[in-house]
Amino acid sequence: MPPSPFRSGAGRRITFDPQVPLRVFHLARRLTLAVVSIAWLHTAGDAARRRLTSRHLTAREAAYAASLPLPSRRCEWLAGRLAVKHSVCAHQLRQRGHLVTNREVRVDAIPDGMRAGKPVVDAPVEVGLSHSADLAVAVCGPHAVGVDLEHRREVPPLLAELLTAEGEPHSADPERRLLAAMPLPLRWACKEAVLKHYGFGLRVDACEVALTGWRPDGRFSWRAGVGLLRHAPAAEGGLKESWAFEIDGYYLAVVST
Repeated sequence: MPPSPFRSGAGRRITFDPQVPLRVFHLARRLTLAVVSIAWLHTAGDAARRRLTSRHLTAREAAYAASLPLPSRRCEWLAGRLAVKHSVCAHQLRQRGHLVTNREVRVDAIPDGMRAGKPVVDAPVEVGLSHSADLAVAVCGPHAVGVDLEHRREVPPLLAELLTAEGEPHSADPERRLLAAMPLPLRWACKEAVLKHYGFGLRVDACEVALTGWRPDGRFSWRAGVGLLRHAPAAEGGLKESWAFEIDGYYLAVVST
């Protein structure tokens, strides 16, 4: 099996602190994770946000940000855009020795179809993006990647019933026993991260991703349902890299080819 990017304590070194504006973490398997605080952007003030916009966004991106009517939505959007740009710049510098500025990284979204909204960049990398509560996270890597972040919360009863059905607390298989103990928001993050990897998000029912195990090092296993295979036949072989962790009151799942 391939090594976890969080092996040797790297997962424990990742921190989620809304008081810190930006953190970047380099993971094994050539992935880079950037974390931007939405909460910090809220409290930074208009002048600070204007400086960040001028420094890091293209003119087109800045115009789009200004068009968003709600301040909370503008902060969330800006945090996500900054997370993607920082993950790409840090990844390119570490992996290729290329020094790229955030303004040089153009971030777009697939405009239509099953993958509408999936973020893409004008660089030879793939990116994934997620927001939850006070944070935005982005992951950059050489191949398709999906990420989902969930904050600690109560799961609605119907969803909890669906998620609890996976895992067997008395199974002889330790991975299924551990899966049974996985927090419900983390299970949901795993399903979303898989679907985001293929670019579908919740256009495909999350039930089409069946979790089958979770290991002490954070790796989780899953099986694709018929509905997912219809749109992504390659999903039958699963993904080589799938990890799930609880970190500082948040639940993070990352999957990569």
